Amino acid sequence: MRYHWVTMATASTRDIRLDLFRGLALWFIFVDHVPTNIVSWLTVRNYGFSDATEIFVYISGYTAVIAYSRMMAREGWPRAALRIYRRVWQLYVAHILLFVAFSAQVAWVSIAHDTPALIEEMQMLGFGENPYRAILEAALLRFRPVNLDVLPLYIVLLAAFPLVLPAVVRWPLGVLGVSLALYAVTCHYNWNLPAYPDDKVWYFNPMAWQVVFYAGAACAVLGPRLGQLDRFRWQLTTLAVAYLIFSAFISLSWHYNPLERLIPAWVSRLIYPIDKTNIDILRFVHFLALAWLVRVAVPANADFLKWRVWRPLRRCGEASLLIFCIGTFLALSGQVVVSHFEDSILSQIVVSIAGIAIMTSAAYVAAWLKRNESGVPRVVGATK
Repeated sequence: MRYHWVTMATASTRDIRLDLFRGLALWFIFVDHVPTNIVSWLTVRNYGFSDATEIFVYISGYTAVIAYSRMMAREGWPRAALRIYRRVWQLYVAHILLFVAFSAQVAWVSIAHDTPALIEEMQMLGFGENPYRAILEAALLRFRPVNLDVLPLYIVLLAAFPLVLPAVVRWPLGVLGVSLALYAVTCHYNWNLPAYPDDKVWYFNPMAWQVVFYAGAACAVLGPRLGQLDRFRWQLTTLAVAYLIFSAFISLSWHYNPLERLIPAWVSRLIYPIDKTNIDILRFVHFLALAWLVRVAVPANADFLKWRVWRPLRRCGEASLLIFCIGTFLALSGQVVVSHFEDSILSQIVVSIAGIAIMTSAAYVAAWLKRNESGVPRVVGATK
């Protein structure tokens, strides 16, 4: 069966904004994962409720439906499903390799610098308590040190995607409605997947975070139909700006006590806690406000998107799996270096610049290798 109902959005040329903002999200994730990093003030994390994780998951859903709906239209659902599960396997292998490298790095630093507290800080005490159980739980994605939660989330979301793909292409609004309902029920009943040790749950709850993934998927299918919202452009833009200002004020109050004292007690009772595990509604709305302003300010055909200055970001976005793994590994290295220099501002800046330079270099090497292997330029997407 050929799926002739694939929309223009999924059949159109590649939107270079996807690679650019995914690359930016990967840079932000690396910078944010280096503790006490002054450069993190250049990311979105300190100016609102959401951060780079929402950007990454949203774009992953968007690109997944574009890539695999095309394949489903050409070759049928079984072939597309097999390709998705092949990608899931690649993500799983990458996560396991990253887990091994990250764990070895933590162990080496802890032994070499006599800092056993690092093992506890990275939430790796499970190895010492029961190493065989910890290895099994790591293989089951239930045992994850700090900063190794994003790939397991993506693995689970993509593993369920073949079952939803035909529906989201036919009925994107219906799928989004079901996704929102699951999100609401999950938050109400506090559903989550178990983790290891046994008193833990998944830091990024897939049953809640799926709403960001399918919001991206639905937007990819709806495509030009989203232009109907332009009738309310100024109203929506005003609301989005107002909400971003409010969230920035609240977020900055976490760092500056004078601002915190200006927040009425009833507002604090109403909004807190702003949960990341179940992506609190305030986080989700904050991301939607950001996404709307980006859509308004950065049209897909904008000439400045092709400027050479953005090419490093686009290259990193094209090789997102590789760059994510490298960035996660480098973040711990950066933490060690910054700690060695007693959290000096210079060390934080140098570590951030060096890490981004290494990630960018790796992305260019990956693109070069792909060109040499195929003989023609090819995009190295995260969902292919």
